[in-house]
Amino acid sequence: MRGISRWAIAGLIALTMATVTSTCAAQAPDTFRWIDFHSQADQDVVVWVTRALDEQRWSAIREIGVEYDAALVVTTYRSSPQASTNRDRFTIWSVSLENRALTHIMDGATLRLTDWLLLNVGSPRELGALYDDCNECDATTYFTAFHYDQQHHRWAGRWMQGGNGVPVWTMRSPPGVTQTQVYAVMADPNGHEALGTWDRLDYGKLKPAEDFLYLYDLDWQSDVERTQLLSGRDAATMKDRLCRAQDAVPGLSRGQDSSLCQATQKPHYERKPTTTPPPNNHGQSLPPGARQ
Repeated sequence: MRGISRWAIAGLIALTMATVTSTCAAQAPDTFRWIDFHSQADQDVVVWVTRALDEQRWSAIREIGVEYDAALVVTTYRSSPQASTNRDRFTIWSVSLENRALTHIMDGATLRLTDWLLLNVGSPRELGALYDDCNECDATTYFTAFHYDQQHHRWAGRWMQGGNGVPVWTMRSPPGVTQTQVYAVMADPNGHEALGTWDRLDYGKLKPAEDFLYLYDLDWQSDVERTQLLSGRDAATMKDRLCRAQDAVPGLSRGQDSSLCQATQKPHYERKPTTTPPPNNHGQSLPPGARQ
């Protein structure tokens, strides 16, 4: 187990399975490092974070990542040692390594730490994540990215509204509506990455279908999150990029196999070889005038 259990600290029982998965491939910033719970050199950080979380509800500390003077902390909560592991809930915190100030970032289920994303060229990469809002339910999946906020000296999530990031996939379609979804985090020629989403609501015979295409990126000057509703040529370009997903970050795309994308992509025609004989062919094995 990567993390440390509160029950183990109390001398009761240790959790045996984590609910946080990671598929990170890109290089993390040089100023960032994951804490090794088994290393004696990192025990001062583990103890510091544990004391900062002392009054909070958690069962295990799963991950601690440190950048400068703040720690990004992932805790999980399980109602009892006998409870099913797939019902664990997670919480993300920022813990100050200067004064133990604690900042709650978000809660959710089934956290997937995906990759270090270059959301703003010239700025440090940020840790992308997908997560659900509930376990064993018709969940909504959200996307966010965790970054060190230099102004406030703490960790924060991107595009946070109402305690959650960007909704990219949901199993809760409105009654009587067929909903089709596509999303991808994609890179432009400069390597800058952004999230694109396409949501179509088909109302059947009640009214025409509606398409909603969004681009989520950072303003390169202010480093502030932007949310843009696309239309016209920009929307058409986004549809093509989303469905092709040629520049998508692995693990951060879905829906490319949907009927929506299949209808969008132009068919590729190949020239077929001619198999019928020419009109002047009379079944002769040799051309006229040739020596027999």
